[in-house]
Amino acid sequence: MEATGSLGPGDPQPPGTAEGTAPMERSGREATSEEKSVGFVLVHAGAGYHSESKAKEYKQVCKKACQKAIEKLQAGALAVDVVTAALIELEDSPFTNAGMGSNLNLSGDIECDASTMDGKSLNFGAVGALRGIKNPILVANKLLSEAQKGKLSAGRIPPCFLVGEGAYKWAVDHGIVPCPPDIMATKFSLSAFRKNRRKLELAEKVETEMIQTKKRREVSENTNVTASLDTVGAVVVDHEGNVAAAVSSGGLAMKHPGRVGQAAVYGCGCWAENTSGPNVYSTAVSTSGCGEHLVRTMLARECSVALQAEDAHQALLETMQKKFVLEFLWSHTTESMCVGYMSTQDGKAKTHISRLPPGAVAGQSLAIEGGVCRLRNPVT
Repeated sequence: MEATGSLGPGDPQPPGTAEGTAPMERSGREATSEEKSVGFVLVHAGAGYHSESKAKEYKQVCKKACQKAIEKLQAGALAVDVVTAALIELEDSPFTNAGMGSNLNLSGDIECDASTMDGKSLNFGAVGALRGIKNPILVANKLLSEAQKGKLSAGRIPPCFLVGEGAYKWAVDHGIVPCPPDIMATKFSLSAFRKNRRKLELAEKVETEMIQTKKRREVSENTNVTASLDTVGAVVVDHEGNVAAAVSSGGLAMKHPGRVGQAAVYGCGCWAENTSGPNVYSTAVSTSGCGEHLVRTMLARECSVALQAEDAHQALLETMQKKFVLEFLWSHTTESMCVGYMSTQDGKAKTHISRLPPGAVAGQSLAIEGGVCRLRNPVT
């Protein structure tokens, strides 16, 4: 099994709230400051290998992303914009494989994938193999918001997923400032590229060495160069009970130019869906791992469906009859996964690096962790 990571919080609406309708909309009035203080965010910095020597940096970037999201929630922002704010913090970190400092492809260029989904409207925005934009999640968010405005001139359907040069031109045309390529690459990512290129050149001489290179990620604690981690992402619940999810990735190291991974593909990289119809829970999912495999599994969507199983959450369902709480989970088959989470009731974010137990084999073992967060009851 290839490395995967997923987040799946489920938050049923408060008693009396039907079909995911927000309390503010039900009563026909503005939300109070107390209502606006309700919210939750969970972020991840990818599933892969998190060096003990850099644990502080991984946790710090997750903490910053959580704090930025909570600031937005406390200001009354909706989930889809909050999750974008969290992703920007993750993309701007040189320690993540997203946005600035992403893995370089075979040609030595950075091409990024990103997507976001709004659980209330089910609208989706994504970009693939995007160059020259510092924060690809901004373009994905802009695609989503522009699509919500309706049809274009002459009845044309607005795009929700753009790739390559077309995505870049659309972003610039819609006010997103381009970024010079030399700024996107960091000293860390350039060093990793040179090391990977040397390894690839050597491996191509012997077929057996090439196969081994594809099957494992070599990481040495004794060197200053470490392979960048996988996709970053976040899930958010806002004061109206809406959920949103987002993901961003620089893709696999030494990937072929033009390659698009699961981070940009509908139902694979992220999924968000408010309570409606047969759905007992609102769910939001963000995945991380080898895109070629996750695209075939539609992992994000499948996780969302699995979270609706009554037998797996019966105890939680009984609790929900009296309380407004939120369950959040993360899982991985890689050696480790770094997450951070925070509610608007918390003074600071909690961060954690989840690791497989001693003796467990990455790719053959699974770790599942999580918790329950008690949210203040919105005024009805």
